[in-house]
Amino acid sequence: MGKNFPDYVRNEDHALFLLIKKRDKEAFAVIYQKYHRYLYSLALKYLKDTQLAEDAVQHIFVKLWETTQNIEIEINLKNYLYTMIKNYILNQFRNNRESISLSYMNAQTEIAKEEDFEEKLEERELHDFLYKGIDKLPPQKREICKLKLEARLSNLEIADRMGISIHTVKSHYQESIKILRNYFQEIE
Repeated sequence: MGKNFPDYVRNEDHALFLLIKKRDKEAFAVIYQKYHRYLYSLALKYLKDTQLAEDAVQHIFVKLWETTQNIEIEINLKNYLYTMIKNYILNQFRNNRESISLSYMNAQTEIAKEEDFEEKLEERELHDFLYKGIDKLPPQKREICKLKLEARLSNLEIADRMGISIHTVKSHYQESIKILRNYFQEIE
């Protein structure tokens, strides 16, 4: 996702953005629901204070509502919101050095140790999609997939544990992969 967001996500965001330019409150509510958690996580990561993070998110959504009508270029909504929250946080650091500087220093130390936050968020979203698909599989196929993914068992170990042949394990797993491919194509 991220830079590689499927077209349907970009198109949905673009349609929502066009609607809020026309002052559509339902579209704004959808955008709020879709991106509130993401923006809050970013703000909390840097500000290290739940109230400051919530204030930052509220500020961004108010500003989005107030300024959207004036935006004449095509934007990537997620990137636009990310830039807005980043700029807001930087302004908070600049304007409130004393109260935030310690939190900022701590955040910088943590950031240096972590992988890119957005990649982790996207990885989590993909993981959730995968497990939603696995949960829709027939019971035996679902169990085989979970043993492979969660317990990291080999085909032989799965066959022994489930009391079935190794051929049956392979067959069910291959069929599961085909079903999951179809599931992912449907959600794109």
